[in-house]
Amino acid sequence: MQFCNNILETIGHTPLVKLNRVTAALPCPVMAKVEFFNPGNSIKDRMAVKMVEVAEQQGLLKPGGTIIEGTSGNTGMGLALAAVIKGYKCIFTTTDKQSKEKMDILKAVGAEVIVCPTNVEPEDPRSYYSVARRLSKEIPNSFYVNQYDNLANRDAHYEQTGPEIWEQTDGKVTHLVVATGTGGTVTGAGQYLKEKNPAIKVWAIDSYGSLLKKYHETGEIDMSEVYPYITEGIGEDFVPQNYNMQYIDHFEKVTDKDGAIMARRIAKEEGIFVGYSAGSAVAGLLQLKAQLKPSDLVVVVFHDHGSRYVGKIYNDQWMMERGFLDVKTVKDVVNGRRNLPLVTIGGEEKVSDAIAKMKKFEIEHIPVLHNSDIIGAISEGGLFNKLMDDVNLKDAPVKQVMHAAFPEVSMDTPIEKLAVYINKENGAVLTKDDSGSYHIVTKYDIIQALGS
Repeated sequence: MQFCNNILETIGHTPLVKLNRVTAALPCPVMAKVEFFNPGNSIKDRMAVKMVEVAEQQGLLKPGGTIIEGTSGNTGMGLALAAVIKGYKCIFTTTDKQSKEKMDILKAVGAEVIVCPTNVEPEDPRSYYSVARRLSKEIPNSFYVNQYDNLANRDAHYEQTGPEIWEQTDGKVTHLVVATGTGGTVTGAGQYLKEKNPAIKVWAIDSYGSLLKKYHETGEIDMSEVYPYITEGIGEDFVPQNYNMQYIDHFEKVTDKDGAIMARRIAKEEGIFVGYSAGSAVAGLLQLKAQLKPSDLVVVVFHDHGSRYVGKIYNDQWMMERGFLDVKTVKDVVNGRRNLPLVTIGGEEKVSDAIAKMKKFEIEHIPVLHNSDIIGAISEGGLFNKLMDDVNLKDAPVKQVMHAAFPEVSMDTPIEKLAVYINKENGAVLTKDDSGSYHIVTKYDIIQALGS
C-alpha cells in the first residue's frame, strides 16, 4: 500500500505549472511553483513544521505545550496542523486587515485567534507582534515561534523549496520571483539556487507601504516609507532577521490594485485559484519585462490558495469599494445617457395612450403609476401579444393589461449582474438616485454600455 502516516508527510513536492496567458507578453517561459498543494494550502506549511521540529530538538517546545505566534493566517495554519498531529495547543495573534476566511480556518483546526490593530508600530503593546511576545511570557510551557526572526524559516526553503525548483527545472531556472514578507522563502530558496548557479537572479516583490525595498537598496530603515496597505502576506514595517539581502538582486514594488487584479486574472485565465500575493508576484514580474530575454526561465512562487480571499479580492463589491475594479454599474448607465425624465403612465389611462407614448419617445417599456406609486409595467412585446388576441384592448385601461412592476436595483449594481433581473419575460429594471427620482435601465441600455 502507498499511504502517509499523517498529514504532515504530504508537505512539499508541489507542482511546477507553466503560465500561458497572463505572461504572454513576456519573451520567456514562466513556471508557477503552486504551493497551495500543501495540506494547509500554502507554502508556510514547510517552514511551520520545520520551526516546530527545531524547537522540539532544542527543548523549547515540550509535550502538552502551547505554540504562540503572530501570523497573517498561513503560518498559523501550518503550525496548527503540526499541533494537531503532535499534541500541542495554539494561540495566534493576527491583524484586523486579514481576511475573515483565514481566521475562521485557524479556528476550525482548533486554534485560538486574537485580532490586533494593523496601524500601530511593531513595538506598540497592541501590535500582534507585541501581544504574541507578551502571551509567551505569561503562559507556562509555551513557545513563541517568531517566524520573522526564527532562522528555521529560511532553512526550510533552503532544504526543500530551492532544491525542488532546481530539480523540477533540470537546473535551467534563471529567475526566481517571490512576493516576500518574512524573508524565509526568498532568502532560503534564493541562497540554494545561487549556490547552484550564481547567475540566477532573485527578484523580491514588495508592496507600497513597506520599507523592504529601500532597505535593500540603501541599508536604511526609513519609517517614512511605511504606511497602511491592503495586500496581505507581503511587505514589512521592519526587517526580519530571516533576510540575507546578498541573495536578493532586486526588490520591485506593486500596488494593492495591481496585485488584486492580477490574482483575479490568474484565476480566470490560467484556472489557478491563487491568493493575493501570487497576483502581486506576477504583476511585479510583468513590470520587469524589459530585463528578460527569450532564453530565460522564470519560476514564480504562488504562495497560497484563493479560498482565503473570497470575501476580499474575489468579491466584486469589496473590489469596487476600493476602486480596484473597473466595473460599470447602473449609475454609469444612467449618467451616460441623456438626462430625460422617466416616462410613466397612469393605470386609468388607455392602452392607446401608452402606445402613443412609446411611439413618441421611442421606448418599449413604461412603468405604471397610481398616486405616484409604481404598481406595474407595460412593455411593447406584451402589448403586441394582447392586442393580437383582442384589438379592442386599445381602449381598455392600462391597469387591465399591465404586468408586474419592473424589479428595483441599487445604483451601484454592476451591469453584469442585471442578467438576474432582465430576461425574456422582463425587459427592464428601475433604480432610484440620491434625489429619489426613478430611472429605467433596459436591455438596449446594457448593450450600449457594454459596447462602449
